[in-house]
Amino acid sequence: MFKSKDTYREIVISRGGEGEESPVPMKTQSAAERTKSIHPPIGSHWLLPSAGEDKASSSSNIKSMLTYPFKFRDSLKKRGRSQSFQKVLEGAHDPKDERLVESFRELLFVEGILLGKHNDYHTLLRFLRMRDFDLSKAKEMLVNYLKWRECYKVDAIPKDFNFEEYAEVKKCYPHGYHGVDRCGRPIYIERIGIVDLNRLFQVTSIEKFVKYHVSEQEKTLNVRFPACSIAARRHIASMTSILDVNGVGMSNFSKPARCLFMEIQKIDSNYYPETLNQLFIVNAGSGFRMLWKAVRAFLDARTLAKIHVLGYNYQNNLLEAIDASNLPGFLGGNCTCSDYGGCLFSDKGPWNNPEIQEILQAVSATEEVSNTGENNGVASEETPDSGQSKGANATSTAREDLEFRETKLIEKLQAQKIQALEASLANTNLKLKSLETAIEETKMVLKELAQHVEALRI
Repeated sequence: MFKSKDTYREIVISRGGEGEESPVPMKTQSAAERTKSIHPPIGSHWLLPSAGEDKASSSSNIKSMLTYPFKFRDSLKKRGRSQSFQKVLEGAHDPKDERLVESFRELLFVEGILLGKHNDYHTLLRFLRMRDFDLSKAKEMLVNYLKWRECYKVDAIPKDFNFEEYAEVKKCYPHGYHGVDRCGRPIYIERIGIVDLNRLFQVTSIEKFVKYHVSEQEKTLNVRFPACSIAARRHIASMTSILDVNGVGMSNFSKPARCLFMEIQKIDSNYYPETLNQLFIVNAGSGFRMLWKAVRAFLDARTLAKIHVLGYNYQNNLLEAIDASNLPGFLGGNCTCSDYGGCLFSDKGPWNNPEIQEILQAVSATEEVSNTGENNGVASEETPDSGQSKGANATSTAREDLEFRETKLIEKLQAQKIQALEASLANTNLKLKSLETAIEETKMVLKELAQHVEALRI
């Protein structure tokens, strides 16, 4: 029984990485050649200059106390207090990608496709990358996405959808967001091996669960990614996922389960492309290996390139990508989230930090005022100076308010870190005093021993 754990220790399906450069197809490439490309995670093009990556794991008390609410303070201080969080949220654009996005935007404009709020650089780039920068295929995919949002009434879901069975669903289908990986991406976890499908379909329907899934995807795009971007001081646009498949076999893949899986997979692939950085499938035994052969048939090569199928000795792989403080105990980490009913109930992450929420609201208000100011300056033909002046004043006020909030947050984080360092220093001083006492006692013992030896010589 224990031999199987060693037999299926690790299977890695990985053909992409953030260290690789994203190939941009030339005009002479055929469509068949383009579809074979596996691009690195989309966030790899959006990294802002930083002092360095926090990849080395440390067991010091200071690092454990200074978690992600404080990580971005030092870099903001170095870039100056006037550095806008808007730049962090926007990220750095790759020049080659930017040219392709602009060509894509022009094509959509010429064909009269109204994008509305989906006209931003990052959204267009995600669809371009999913179709390997084929403008025609990306346009078709984006049009289908816009139609789906309208028919499914996606924008109304956050206001109108009430998933009252949320707590019961969590109990029979353990899943949720929990912390961030070492690069600041949100972590999504599912414990498929202990899902109670019979109970799940008693407390909810496939239709409601799918709508709940869409609401979570919208929250990830609009709230989790921006919050993680601020906390990590870089543009975050993808997540790290963990599937615990301990005990999963063919019996888990019933017809209702297949319907649910296929519907969710279709939505994620067609309407939320390029949001997965990597997926760790852990505790994969012989039963799951049989199931995996069927499941992988539904996945495209781009998704498979991001998947790592691991056996029972997976902890080192996870700890390379995720700090132990952000891993639940059942995955080998040291987080328990006991105050929130368990890790998968807590929704732990920067998106719940009040200061970061306040910043996001201020940035959103600044963008809205900026847009209003631009409209006033263009539309008011009779009194252009007045309209432009009002818009400029409103924009200036909003920006000043945002800078004031930034300054206050930085000062608060500095004070918190100083307090943490003082507490750590006090603890270190106590340990030093204890060590000095122990050394003095040791000296006394040695002195007495020396006297005893001298007495024996006499």
